[in-house]
Amino acid sequence: QVQLVESGGGLVQAGGSLRLSCVASGRTFSSYAMGWFRQAPGKEREFVAAISWSGGSTTYSADSVKGRFTISRDNTKNTVYLQMNSLKPEDTAVYYCAAGMGPSIYRAQYTYWGQGTQVTVSS
Repeated sequence: QVQLVESGGGLVQAGGSLRLSCVASGRTFSSYAMGWFRQAPGKEREFVAAISWSGGSTTYSADSVKGRFTISRDNTKNTVYLQMNSLKPEDTAVYYCAAGMGPSIYRAQYTYWGQGTQVTVSS
């Protein structure tokens, strides 16, 4: 069992930056690939970024965040990060981290989910 707790969300102006953190409980964190997803009001939850268990492989949403967001992890701290730069109003959403067996863009591939953290970008 893995429990995930996100933090670092908040209100930021367009062009600003935030760093989200997701801390995992349990001793098996390093066995899991980790992903970040987001869900805006009235929209489906969508993939943002994923990272392999070792951190050696990363995948990003093709158009919306690539070049602006960076996913990383520190297995010694059981933590995965999402550095978000050049934020835009359309990045406003609840951001969720998730743990699964492979760095996948598909929600169904993730077994454990956090409760989410709100990110609001004002124009």
